Amino acid sequence: MAAPPDDCLAHNDWICGEYLSTRREILTDAVLQHLQLTSVSVLIGLAIALPLAVVARRWGWAAAPVLALTTVLYTIPSLAMFSLLLPLYGLSATLVVAGLVLYSLTLLVRNILAGLRAVPEDTRQAARGMGYGPVRLLLTVELPLALPAAMAGLRIATVSAISLVTVGAIVGYGGLGNLIYSGMNTYFKAQVLTASVLCVIIAILADVLLLGVQRLLTPWTRTARG
Repeated sequence: MAAPPDDCLAHNDWICGEYLSTRREILTDAVLQHLQLTSVSVLIGLAIALPLAVVARRWGWAAAPVLALTTVLYTIPSLAMFSLLLPLYGLSATLVVAGLVLYSLTLLVRNILAGLRAVPEDTRQAARGMGYGPVRLLLTVELPLALPAAMAGLRIATVSAISLVTVGAIVGYGGLGNLIYSGMNTYFKAQVLTASVLCVIIAILADVLLLGVQRLLTPWTRTARG
């Protein structure tokens, strides 16, 4: 029996509302896995990048090797990176997270370090004159002033991670990338397009959300523009 003319699944159309309604649970699970892999990797990357940037700022000799190492990591192709990490983590979600963490370090370390370096020296001297120790100076003066540059790096790293998560489909942990990969293998047009569009939407929403957080945490930048 021939398929009804409005059966977009049977016709394998690119745009198919029936795909959304019949695969809602699959799409939800893929989106949740995508968000989980992205958020965990970016947060771990931030936790590693912050002390590295502080060390590079405090001791100038450490800046060159730290930046060189993180830059080299970023130049490794994603498939090669996952292959190098495979003996350590096996075919697991941890493998994908570890790769994304290493990729995020370049963007995060460079931007945090640039923000710390941009803090005026007279501001540091004034804080020291008021009795601020190194830790208090870092937490209450340097990091807040470095926040715009750090948030810019965090936004780029997050969007980049959202994109790179899809490569994790080669080990079965790619979020929406799993659907894109399987859809391409079977030439399932609606699945490929839907998963790809969802990746773009997630990236845009994440960037807008982080931009909003940045504006809330740095009200003085809005005043300066005004």
